[in-house]
Amino acid sequence: MARTAVLALGSNMGDRMATLQGAVDALVGPGAAPGLTAAAVSPVYETAPVGGPEQGPYLNAVLVADCALAPHGLLARTQEVEKRFHRVREVRWGPRTLDVDIIALGDELSGDPDLTLPHPRAHERAFVLRPWADADPGAVLPGRGPVADLLAAVADQEADRRDDLELVLPGRGA
Repeated sequence: MARTAVLALGSNMGDRMATLQGAVDALVGPGAAPGLTAAAVSPVYETAPVGGPEQGPYLNAVLVADCALAPHGLLARTQEVEKRFHRVREVRWGPRTLDVDIIALGDELSGDPDLTLPHPRAHERAFVLRPWADADPGAVLPGRGPVADLLAAVADQEADRRDDLELVLPGRGA
């Protein structure tokens, strides 16, 4: 049963842009495991870190994909891709080469501590909502409402769109 998966991508270490493009390719590219098919990718945003220790700015984007994976299968897939890009989980909200968060998976609601759906803080984060609204202007965050409406509550959070940077979906060219 295919449904829409919304994945938030972030990087603030190393070649941030190459890491984001590599994550897109690893998740939905020709060599990727089956189960995810790209639908859209957002523009890239640069944002200040939220919480955690002092660290550099993030590049963020949202990937929207048709997903035939079970929720924990998708989680395993995203964590495997993070691992490929040397993600380490030592400091909560610390700097990272790659972060792939599952924001929503169709209308699925889950309180599972390993995978809460939708993401419990997505509605509070401009670095998720702005790119998501760009990738899917009619998007709705289950249990919270239209993403476009949720943006009003986080209007004070800076998220600078980087029109000089562009992620490319595999097979679609730049």
